[in-house]
Amino acid sequence: MNRILIIILGVVASFSPCHAQSDSLVCRSLSRRGVPITTGNSVRLIKSGHDKFEDMFYEIRNAKSFIHLEYFNFRNDSIANLLFSILADKVREGVEVRAMYDAFGNSSNNQPINHSHHDSISSTGISLVKWDPITFPWVNHIFPRDHRKIVVIDGRVAYTGGMNVADYYVNGLEGIGPWRDLHMHIEGSAVNELNKIFCGMWYEETGELLTGAKYFPEPEKAGDVKMAVVDRVPHRTNKAIRQLYIDMLDNAQRNVRLINPYFVPTKKVRAALRRCIERGIDVQIMISEKGDIPLTPNASHYVGRKMQKYGATVYLFQGGFHHSKMMTVDDTFCTVGSSNLDSRSLRCDYEINTVVFDRDFTAELNDMFREDAGQSVRMSREFYRNKTLWNRFVAWFGNLLTPFL
Repeated sequence: MNRILIIILGVVASFSPCHAQSDSLVCRSLSRRGVPITTGNSVRLIKSGHDKFEDMFYEIRNAKSFIHLEYFNFRNDSIANLLFSILADKVREGVEVRAMYDAFGNSSNNQPINHSHHDSISSTGISLVKWDPITFPWVNHIFPRDHRKIVVIDGRVAYTGGMNVADYYVNGLEGIGPWRDLHMHIEGSAVNELNKIFCGMWYEETGELLTGAKYFPEPEKAGDVKMAVVDRVPHRTNKAIRQLYIDMLDNAQRNVRLINPYFVPTKKVRAALRRCIERGIDVQIMISEKGDIPLTPNASHYVGRKMQKYGATVYLFQGGFHHSKMMTVDDTFCTVGSSNLDSRSLRCDYEINTVVFDRDFTAELNDMFREDAGQSVRMSREFYRNKTLWNRFVAWFGNLLTPFL
């Protein structure tokens, strides 16, 4: 009798949630929070600015109906000018083109679109909108900002990820070197999810309502990838991406690989990372040795050193600036998106992350992580001790400012 009872309990346990795979558990969590899980998608990883713009420009040139673009900024340089030239050609062919950029994002780059350039682009027939223009008293426009990157073409192809539109994604930056980043080419039912986000933002700013089969055609099966689009909207889905990271970390069962450029997580995400490490999960984190924003690299190194003390393997990437925002779990699923692991992205701004439940796509990200580890040094006690007293003070002070970074 005891033996039969043990067998029965074993069978029941095999179906209990604690024995479910991490990807299934996260999928259920997303569904409970109302995030649609789409199927029938194809997703291609884009690992360089050159490949992104080549791929995207090709699809834009083949657009038949509409092109929607939503970016944090378009840098006023050769790549952006080429993009707007191609878009103007499509307008002359009868294609509707709508483009939106964040006013703060525009003013924060060193080659912004000025008034005359904006008017020049608009004169070609492109519907160009500056989201939330900055006006007196200015400070009330610091938060929130639109940090998303979305392109939708004819409702059949979409792009999202971490790249804005700037030539340094191809040429790098002086003093930093190559600019590493990730983007995605998506086809299938997830395209309509991305277009819903764009159309909602467009309506909020312009009052133009975009609905119907023209903008949301019946999706055709493009592949076998299951994925979710997690959208952070201030005051509506404040915790969406923060909770995504926590769920992924808390449900990890074997390994985690994480790359993020501004690694100063909020308290709850940091706690989830520590829980993950202390459960014996193989956690490997990659952050850049250099940065494009003062103070943040030092603070990232401070937090990285904390995680290394807890038991994580932490790499400092030396092959340029790694601006990628990605995390893989258990070699089975991953997230790629626009969200940094800082307070601004997780608590304030409009952000978008995809969750891809696909082993092949996840393996490609893990392969990239291993390759980039070859251009990195492992953080250690000696590495941190070799920093100057001033640099260690700046790192400590930057960590104190984590809630504001």
